[in-house]
Amino acid sequence: MFLEIRDIKKHYGEGDSRVEVLNGINIEIKKGEICVLLGPSGSGKSTLLNIIGGIDDADSGYISIEGDKTVDMSEKSLTQYRRKHLGYIFQMYNLIPNLTVKENIEVGAYLSDHPLDVDDLLHTLGLYEHKNKLPNQLSGGQQQRTAIGRAVVKNPDILLCDEPTGALDYHTSKEILKLIEDVNQKYGNTVVMVTHNGAISGMADRVVKLRDGMIRSNQVNEIKIAAKDLEW
Repeated sequence: MFLEIRDIKKHYGEGDSRVEVLNGINIEIKKGEICVLLGPSGSGKSTLLNIIGGIDDADSGYISIEGDKTVDMSEKSLTQYRRKHLGYIFQMYNLIPNLTVKENIEVGAYLSDHPLDVDDLLHTLGLYEHKNKLPNQLSGGQQQRTAIGRAVVKNPDILLCDEPTGALDYHTSKEILKLIEDVNQKYGNTVVMVTHNGAISGMADRVVKLRDGMIRSNQVNEIKIAAKDLEW
């Protein structure tokens, strides 16, 4: 199995303020799948994404990518793991304001031994004609496309998307979801996407519903809906 999430538990706080955020999460995700982690605010989905990404530590359990367990890694090895395997797309774009679109994407390329061709990716992203603009000259959707480019140019095994359309309007959200779908199909990245929007789950191969830190269902979509055809 490509990505294995095994018995992950996580809490915050102690004593009366202790909150169990994740209560023994087990998921297996195949290479190239789009997996949506679906649930309301406070269900533990973003915490789980951060543990997969090596940003946060679990209390117990482990994450394994092609047999490599994060729990066994030193801090240096974990940094290499993030650089080698992972691309991050957040709700906030976190672009560097004084760098152009192309330069922001090139930042991601510097972190990889096998980056994608930046100009080819700019065309895929629909940003080629905007490549010399600064972030403050872009729309929200264009900024998110740039952030996706920065994550994807590393050619990561896994794209971790935390509410990637949370700050965008309906039309732009669908454009971004189609872009994530296109990237998945073109480059074969495994996608793990957190959302509270149930309609987005239609484009996924696998839908994991979380509530109160527990998996309520883990289903494979027999028939996927193209991102452009999603409605909510």
